[in-house]
Amino acid sequence: MPANTQQRTHISLASPFIIEMWFIIFLVEFVKGSLLVALLPVYMENVLGLSVTVVGLAFALQYLGDNLFRGPSGWIMERIGYRWTMTGALLLIAVAVILIIYAKDAASLSLACLILGIGTSPLWPCVMTGVTELAVSTKSGSSGAAMGAVEMASLAGTGIGPITVNFLMDHGHQSYRAVFFVLLGFAAAVVAVALLLPARIGHGVHAVTRGTQAPEAARPKLSPLASLKRTLLQLKQSLRVSRLLYPALFLQAFAIGLMTPVVTLFTRTELHLSPIQFNLLLIAGGGITVLALVPAGKLVDRIGTEAFLNTGFLLAAASLATFAHVRSLPYVFVVVALVGISYACILPAWNAFIAKQVPKGERGTVWGIFLTLQGSGMVAGPIVSGKLWDSVGHGVPFIASSFVMVLLFFLHLAIVRRTKRKNEALQLTRS
Repeated sequence: MPANTQQRTHISLASPFIIEMWFIIFLVEFVKGSLLVALLPVYMENVLGLSVTVVGLAFALQYLGDNLFRGPSGWIMERIGYRWTMTGALLLIAVAVILIIYAKDAASLSLACLILGIGTSPLWPCVMTGVTELAVSTKSGSSGAAMGAVEMASLAGTGIGPITVNFLMDHGHQSYRAVFFVLLGFAAAVVAVALLLPARIGHGVHAVTRGTQAPEAARPKLSPLASLKRTLLQLKQSLRVSRLLYPALFLQAFAIGLMTPVVTLFTRTELHLSPIQFNLLLIAGGGITVLALVPAGKLVDRIGTEAFLNTGFLLAAASLATFAHVRSLPYVFVVVALVGISYACILPAWNAFIAKQVPKGERGTVWGIFLTLQGSGMVAGPIVSGKLWDSVGHGVPFIASSFVMVLLFFLHLAIVRRTKRKNEALQLTRS
């Protein structure tokens, strides 16, 4: 890496790796957002005649596939590099879209959702590991701005995808089949971008995490099983985090998973929004979040994560609870904008907060484990959401999500206090 890059005090957002991952995340979330937010809920209910509970189960399979393979994909990435891990996995997204095009029943669509999840599983372990490695290689402990940039790509894709397909369906008078083929083209494009990724960052992941060990040629070759056992032993020795972090990881994604399968249905059945109004609503919420992410990330680097997370959790709780009850369109837009601001506070701060918990050794594997725990909430969320929608009420998933945000507020306070006590005790011991 050039010397002038080593002297920077922050991660350059113009880094080739950041730019490439930005495009990959955008394209993947464009396809996934189009399918999960705009197309599949309506397609499965109105065209195939499936219940919202079945829709929730299919979505849960997508998140299950994503989460089951996050840990293994992080471990594989450290062995074969970013390029081939991402390329091989992202090919499965194209396979999933092809299955969706020809699916005629719940079983076929559920299988397609599962394959879609497996295809996206290496995405966040790779980007989080890469950002962490770049923070090390630039001698910077600050990753909030970079985390904000990749979250911006994620939200931009998730928002622009549904807006685009709604426009194609409403104004272009395109069929579901035609729109699915458009998404297949985007899936092919993301594979092409993945081929541009580097195999390693800097001197390589292993050079950073195992630089004090003997050279590769001098160390005995281990079988995959022996290598996995050694990795687990290293994790046990190096991973020292608050136990409260684990339920917090689950709940952070669970809150989102509660809303994912029902937000489009809620705007149509309860708010009676047209596709154009729904697009404007996505722009109001997602657009504000996207625009605020990078500035928020930079502020996180300067003043820390605590204030942003506390503010974001409470604001999200209040705005989500209000969204479940408000019916006046102007107030709906105001509430959605507040939800967007709350997530702009939460997302870069949360990722930077978690990044501080990751030990130097086996970063890819640890990120995979953390993201698996976090994403398991996305598996449970749609299942619970579908049941609440069908059995209790259409606004109840949003109330439940609000309650989870309050729990996260208190969990975060407890984690921060415990961490401060441990640090103070460690300093007293050293002195």
